[in-house]
Amino acid sequence: MTDAGDIDALAAEYVLGTLDAAERTAVAARRPREPALDAAIDAWESRLSPLAESIPPSAPPQGVFEKIEARLDAPPAPAANIVDLRRRLSRWRAAALVSGALAASLVVGVAVWPLVSPPSREFVAVLQKDAASPAFVINVNIDTRVLTVRPVAAPSDPQHSYQLWLVDARLGAPKSLGVVDDGEPSVHKAANIDRAIVENATYAVSLEPRGGSPTGAPTGPVLFTGKLIAAGS
Repeated sequence: MTDAGDIDALAAEYVLGTLDAAERTAVAARRPREPALDAAIDAWESRLSPLAESIPPSAPPQGVFEKIEARLDAPPAPAANIVDLRRRLSRWRAAALVSGALAASLVVGVAVWPLVSPPSREFVAVLQKDAASPAFVINVNIDTRVLTVRPVAAPSDPQHSYQLWLVDARLGAPKSLGVVDDGEPSVHKAANIDRAIVENATYAVSLEPRGGSPTGAPTGPVLFTGKLIAAGS
């Protein structure tokens, strides 16, 4: 067999176990000298192995081996019966091949789908004065626009509050996301802001009077800034 389709069909039968002993031995002998056949067999084994591994072991019915031995000891069948059995075997092989291919396609589809990871929707930003002074870390789920702000090394100031702002030209003035704690993580929501803005804006923390800005805009110095990057980047 040199045709690619014939090689693939033979490889499938080899892996499915529908070849007789002599045919299987012949195919095994060809593998070292026929790279295309060897690759096709490897491909079919990869497709079908998840299916085999997902099936729990099952003991054969009682008496099955005795029945096999009885048939082996029975007188030879007439030639006509042998021809009929061969025809049936050919049909069984074809049916097994089609069923195996369909099962493999389904298994590969189910097995591969979870492995194809969607683009990361978790983002992180480090808010800092400079590279040596990280003050807060922000984790953002872009889909829900929920932010978790964790203090890292922001100095405590009992007389003032830190306030988080979203800065983007599309917003006009900076948008307050609330007061952040310099000792414990805090959760903030930006569900009413477009996700593209949430993803690409600059995050800034200003120092405000205790409780936050009285005007709705930054009134104190902006101490820390940063931008989001995809988590894992």
